Amino acid sequence: MAVNNPWTWGLGRRKTAIARVRLKPGAGGFVVNGKPMDSYFVTTQTRQRAGQPLVATESTGQYDVFCNVNGGGPTGQSEAVSLGIARALKNINPASFDALREEGLLTRDSRMKERKKYGRRGARRGFQFSKR
Repeated sequence: MAVNNPWTWGLGRRKTAIARVRLKPGAGGFVVNGKPMDSYFVTTQTRQRAGQPLVATESTGQYDVFCNVNGGGPTGQSEAVSLGIARALKNINPASFDALREEGLLTRDSRMKERKKYGRRGARRGFQFSKR
């Protein structure tokens, strides 16, 4: 028996941030970890990045967005939310695939922090040499 579920899910990752995004048709609400998006993402850059897929598909006021994000910092979290929204929009409307792909919103940015190596101060930087 099929259940009529209004939610569409999308998962987004960036660095160490993981975002689970739910979309449903609505008035355009945007909630991140129980807070409005404007109070969770304080800079305009992170706000724009998080909502970029909705702008690219011209569906800004058509869906209610609910996100759970953990790990990483504000930039990584906003980009994880962006990828999650893009994947959910692609599932809702396959015709929006080309618009999302053209903006580069469906590509997962796989860059991660390189691990620290032994005998080094960081991933690549050595310890400071002292002549005396």
